[in-house]
Amino acid sequence: MIQVKDRSEIALMRAVGLVVADALAAVELAVTPGVTPRELDALAERVIRGHAAVPSFLGYGSPPYPATICSSVNDVVVHGIPGDLPLRAGDIISIDCGAILDGWHGDAAVTLPVGDVPDDVRRLLEACEDAMWAGLAAMRPGARLREVSGAVEDRVVECGDYGLVEDYGGHGIGTEMHQDPHVLNYRTRTRGPRLVPGLALAIEPMITLGRPATRVLADDWTVATTDGSWAAHFEHTAAVTPDGVWVLTAPDGGEGGLARAGARAAPWAAAPCPTCPGPM
Repeated sequence: MIQVKDRSEIALMRAVGLVVADALAAVELAVTPGVTPRELDALAERVIRGHAAVPSFLGYGSPPYPATICSSVNDVVVHGIPGDLPLRAGDIISIDCGAILDGWHGDAAVTLPVGDVPDDVRRLLEACEDAMWAGLAAMRPGARLREVSGAVEDRVVECGDYGLVEDYGGHGIGTEMHQDPHVLNYRTRTRGPRLVPGLALAIEPMITLGRPATRVLADDWTVATTDGSWAAHFEHTAAVTPDGVWVLTAPDGGEGGLARAGARAAPWAAAPCPTCPGPM
């Protein structure tokens, strides 16, 4: 079932979204050559617990996920388990982070360069982030879910010849981390459900420099490209409101990214935990 939240519940999701944003900001500052993903994981957990929240990922699934963040380096697309191999200059690392506060979930991801990276890798990251914002911008009341998926795909195609990973996608989110509906990153004939105020979605495209095919490694979590090509992954949690998209895991509520994508954030978007005006 699709969970539709009222305005007070969306405000609670904004609170946990800002916890996730703080954790990702701290990790981003710490991403330098020589740091290990396990050290980044410990930092993210300290930030989350410092807000009286708990990590969403730790203990999730079967086998239980063993960390607070997913740290996916270079050819790892998603769900990489933090380890002790130091990052090197020129690497890229996707940091996926989730938290729970007062029973509500927030989920976001960013792919970061470790020092300077080649131009084609930099463009890969930019294309993936642009595709995420295109999907977020399509979250209008009355739109169909297919329009969100199609906006992601269209932006990837506009940016260049990238592999668009189809095996994984976004999801509904609220009192559970993964809820209906599943959000594809490509257009299908099925229109999908209609978007209504109070619906929260995590939009998360994944693209590669090569083929989009993936494989799951022996740890039953790590997902890597089959051809060894490098991958990017970006994600934000956002809510549909009557007055614009509210990106709950962005400190500015999505104002900057949505404006670049030609959309409007909710007028109160940058506020930390307001009471949303009007019905949800």
